[in-house]
Amino acid sequence: MSQQRVPAWVSVGVLSVMNIGLAFLVSAILFYYLDIKPLEAAQIMWYGAFGTGEGIGFTLYYATGFIFTGLAVAVAFHAGLFNIGGEGQAYIGGLGVGLVCLLLGDLLPPILLVPLAIIAGGLFGAAWAFIPAWLQAKRGSHIVITTIMFNFIAASLMAYLLVDVFKPAGSMATESKVFAINSWLPKMSELAAGMGIEMSTSPLNISFFWALICAALVWVFIWHSRWGYEIRAVGASASASAYAGISYPKVVILAMVISGMLAGFFALNVLQGELHQIKLNFVEGFGFTGIAVALMGRNHPVGVIIASLLFGFLYQGGAELSFEFGVDRNIVVVLQGLVILFCGALEHMLRPRIEQVYLAIANRSTAQVKGV
Repeated sequence: MSQQRVPAWVSVGVLSVMNIGLAFLVSAILFYYLDIKPLEAAQIMWYGAFGTGEGIGFTLYYATGFIFTGLAVAVAFHAGLFNIGGEGQAYIGGLGVGLVCLLLGDLLPPILLVPLAIIAGGLFGAAWAFIPAWLQAKRGSHIVITTIMFNFIAASLMAYLLVDVFKPAGSMATESKVFAINSWLPKMSELAAGMGIEMSTSPLNISFFWALICAALVWVFIWHSRWGYEIRAVGASASASAYAGISYPKVVILAMVISGMLAGFFALNVLQGELHQIKLNFVEGFGFTGIAVALMGRNHPVGVIIASLLFGFLYQGGAELSFEFGVDRNIVVVLQGLVILFCGALEHMLRPRIEQVYLAIANRSTAQVKGV
């Protein structure tokens, strides 16, 4: 008699929904403590994130950044690497995007500036990830330690550049001059207006499409290419893959370079699409949140997109909640932490029970069919 197997949609889909439900249940207890009615808070968050055109735009704008950083973590994770350097790689990617916009913004048309900015952001992010990758592959330095160190180095480097190099004369703000309008990414509302469609103004820009394209490319690369197979093989077993002739140093460097490139694309959304200048700390923790996005999305591009929408909802809905009830804006961080706790650290707490319930229902249905 063959043993009934638990399908992936139960172990991944149902389990994730249950864990998120538990996180929201604990959030409801927190809201009671803050004298906020949980249902009212949920309605306000939902309306703030999806109830208006502007809210949807902000939610998708935040989700765009999370897609880039989440994909960056996911690619490295498939090779068995825990890339915690997305924050620094996104920061240095912003340097590449900023240099293109500052130096060529007045010289080239948008049709050339946009691809050049994409290339520059990706190359700078990849270059920043290459050094920890080389140290891991050739010297045995732990990737977690080196990527954390490179986050601080990136922050110090950008602080120096913004204070002593890019800051306009007479300005006291740690930011560069505003990019030329030619280099600004078109916003969705502007594109819609050009087609005669009315859309609420928001920071959402065309980098959202690039994020979706990157997710599709990652799926093709990881699951439908020889290099992707080598990455997954090393992630499953470095020793077995080495026995099969797969070069561990090559895979480590390849995975980390692609990871850094994806993190570097984050700057397109924020700098080119919204701020239009390089500012201090423009990454704002999105690189670290990308780790949670990748874990929640099971390191799959589709899962990363869904998890990014969830965190975009928490960001935008939390901001609306903070405005309506006057609670601290850091309530968003608390909500994120609860989601990460139940979907990460306590991920497998409910797994045995959920699988038992599924197997019991499946076996009962099979027995009834055979009885008929």
